[in-house]
Amino acid sequence: MTPAAIAAQLDETLENARLRMRAISEAAAGTRPAPHQWSKKEILGHLIDSAANNHQRFVRLQIEDGLVLPSYQQNKWVCVQNYGGRGWHELIELWLAYNRHLAHVMRHSDVTAARHIWKAPGGDHTLEFLIEDYLRHLRHHLAQILDASAVD
Repeated sequence: MTPAAIAAQLDETLENARLRMRAISEAAAGTRPAPHQWSKKEILGHLIDSAANNHQRFVRLQIEDGLVLPSYQQNKWVCVQNYGGRGWHELIELWLAYNRHLAHVMRHSDVTAARHIWKAPGGDHTLEFLIEDYLRHLRHHLAQILDASAVD
C-alpha cells in the first residue's frame, strides 16, 4: 500500500474515532482497569508518544538512508509525562493534531526513501514498514480505548 493510501486510511480512522472518544467521560478515561494496566488517557498518551517517535523516523529516513535512534521505553515515557493528570479532551486534540500532521507527512513522503533503514534495537525496519505498521499499531490501541475489536 502506498504512503498516500495509508494516510487516507489514517485520516478516516481519526475521523471515525474522534466523536466516539469525545463521548468517553473524564472519569472513565482516567480509570485504570487494573493496577498495572494503562487507563484510556495513558493509552492515548502512548499513541501520542508513538506519533512523536515515528515522526522522527518518518522525516529522518527521508533524509538519510540509514538511521540509528535510541529505544523507546514506553512505560517510562507514559509515567514521566503523567498523561493520567491531563484533561481527556486536551489529549484527544493533541493526538488528532499530531496524527493529521503525520498523515500529511506520509502523503508527501519520498517514494525513493521507502527502503531506507532504521537500525532499531530489536532489528532493522524500512521506512515503508514503519509507515504501514504505524496505522496497525494505532488501530490496535484505539480498539482498547473504544472497547471495540476493530477501528476503521
